[in-house]
Amino acid sequence: MNITDIRIKLVKKDELKLKAVASVTFDDCFVVHDVKVIEGTDTYFISMPNKKTPDGGYKDIVHPLNSPTRELIKTAVLEAFRKAEQESEAVTKPEE
Repeated sequence: MNITDIRIKLVKKDELKLKAVASVTFDDCFVVHDVKVIEGTDTYFISMPNKKTPDGGYKDIVHPLNSPTRELIKTAVLEAFRKAEQESEAVTKPEE
């Protein structure tokens, strides 16, 4: 399984912990939308697509079945997020 594309939509509301939403394509034939980039206390992490349960909790709709796959997805999404942030900053900074 290879990640063949990641599309990032930055969230520009400073008061939110949600910083971006990603769509991750695997092997050019399967896509997972709504992977969230969340700002934690010390670092960023990802949250897989989920739905609210009747008891008020949340349950993942899709998720990796093992730690190496989760780490692969997390690393790739956070790398794409940082790149999108840098590109956004470069566009919004005035030329000197």
